[in-house]
Amino acid sequence: MDERLRNQVEKERRDLTILQAVVADGPIGIVKLSERTDVPEHKVRYSLRMLENDGFVEPTPEGAVPADDIADRLERVNDGVDELVERLERVRDDEVVDEP
Repeated sequence: MDERLRNQVEKERRDLTILQAVVADGPIGIVKLSERTDVPEHKVRYSLRMLENDGFVEPTPEGAVPADDIADRLERVNDGVDELVERLERVRDDEVVDEP
């Protein structure tokens, strides 16, 4: 796997881990998220910022909480992932057919 792609997949995996912890335990702060997920605090902070920018979490004085419409947002993401997997499978299948 390409290094850039590997890094992106790792970032997405970390964001998902952080989001799952916020959904399960929110409100939750950076230190507790780091302890619960074994993700360094600076990476937790970055993931929370990205998740907030994407509308998945909201900051509160007590810590991060899931967005009110988290279920709908996750459903749309899952639909998008399913579509992406289907497209990648079609590309893979087309390449197999085109091989000499």
